[in-house]
Amino acid sequence: MPAVATPSPLDLLNHRVIACEQCHRLRTHCTTVAEKKRAAYREWEYWGRPVPSFGDPQARVLFVGLAPGAHGSNRTGRPFTGDGSGDFLYPLLHRAGFASQSSSRSRDDGMVLQDAWITSVVRCAPPDNKPLPEEIAQCAPFLDEEIAALTEVRAIVCLGKIGFDGVVAHLLRTGQIERRGDLIFGHGVEYRIPGGRNPEGRWLLASYHPSLQNTNTGKLTPAMMLAVFRRARRRAGLPVRDAS
Repeated sequence: MPAVATPSPLDLLNHRVIACEQCHRLRTHCTTVAEKKRAAYREWEYWGRPVPSFGDPQARVLFVGLAPGAHGSNRTGRPFTGDGSGDFLYPLLHRAGFASQSSSRSRDDGMVLQDAWITSVVRCAPPDNKPLPEEIAQCAPFLDEEIAALTEVRAIVCLGKIGFDGVVAHLLRTGQIERRGDLIFGHGVEYRIPGGRNPEGRWLLASYHPSLQNTNTGKLTPAMMLAVFRRARRRAGLPVRDAS
C-alpha cells in the first residue's frame, strides 16, 4: 500500500478552523448568507464555514487580513477570493512574485502562492465587516498557533488596522514584546520585531486594507500596495521582481 502522508501542523490547524463553532453570531451570519446568497451567485454552493488559511508552508512573508467577505471568501472558501478586495490584491501579489496567476475566482482555480501565506485575524465573515472584540479574541489562538508553525517567516504584512492590531496583540500575548510602544498602524510603516529563526528577528509592515472603500476612493492605489509588497520581499531576503 502507498504511504499515507502525515498532515502538517498547518493542515491540522486548518481542519480545526473549518470545524470551529465558537462564535454564534458569526456562524449564524455566515450560514444565513450562504443560504440566501446574492442574486449574481445563485448557482454557487457557498462555502459558509470558517475560512482556512492558504499558501506556501515555507513562506517567508505572512499576509494578515481582517476577515472573510460575506460573498467573497464565505462563498469561495479561500482568503481574498471572489470579491473586490481579492480583485485588487491578487494581481499585485502576482506582479510582486508571490502568486502564480493574477486572478482568484475559486479555491479550485489553480492558484499557487510562493514564499507567501495568507490568513486573517477572524476566520468567519462578520456582519458589516465588523467583528466584535470578543470574536477577535476567540480566534486569537488560531493566529498564535499559525505564526508559531510558520517557522520561515521573516516579514509580516498586515492588511488594515485590525490585522495590524491583531498581530501586535499576538506579540504581547505570547510575551515577544512587553508593551506596544511605538508599534502604530499606518500605511507603509515597518518595524523590526522579535521572533522567528533569524537572530535579528522579523519585520512588521502595514498597508491600508484593499477594501473597495479604500481602493475606489484612491486612498489605496496599486502602486502604494505594490511598494509595500516589494519592501516585504527585501526584508524577507527574497529577490524583488515585477511580473507584469
